[in-house]
This record gives sequence, C-alpha cells and structure tokens, in this order.
Amino acid sequence: MSFTTTLTRSGNTVIITLVGELDATTAVAFRQEVDRAAEGDVETLVLDMKDLTYLSSAGLRGLVFAKQKMSDGVKIVLVKASDEVERTIRMVGFHHSVVFSDHVPG
Repeated sequence: MSFTTTLTRSGNTVIITLVGELDATTAVAFRQEVDRAAEGDVETLVLDMKDLTYLSSAGLRGLVFAKQKMSDGVKIVLVKASDEVERTIRMVGFHHSVVFSDHVPG
C-alpha cells in the first residue's frame, strides 16, 4: 500500500496527516515531513492517524525521531490511532511520550 503525508500549520500547531502504511520503505518520507514540521515555533505536533493502516518497527523509530527532533516541551498528539497502531505504540512504552486523542486539538 502507498503512504502519503500532508503537513498543515495553524499558529504554533503543526498537523501531519498520515495515510497508508508507515514502514521501512516509507519512514524516510515521514522523517522528511517531521524535519519540515520542526521549522519555526512549534508548541504542538499533531499526527493525524485516522487513515494510518499499519505501523512497523521502522515507523516506531520515526515516531521516536519526531520526539527527538521537536524542541523540549513540544506536545505530540496522536489522533484517531487504530487499536492495532495504539497497541504497537503502547507495547514499546512510547505512549508515555505522546497523548492519544479522538480529535485534532483546536
């Protein structure tokens, strides 16, 4: 399956919408979007996961990269992660570094 990202900014909030499978072949594209998101003053990074169908270990490393790339104090919000994706994130303990939400913060 293909993977696409869309980046939007609203004030100090950056939203990256993830569609498809975040795995070893698509993690580079995700990290590039994170690099773009880190430009400027960011308080909240929102990852809209409602259309993310799969998250591999390489995808998890991409989430760790996002956490490390953002300035200290930047909140990372994962929106509408599927049960499978959320389970994967919780299994490795990364849920302590992010906030799960059912909606994009406004």
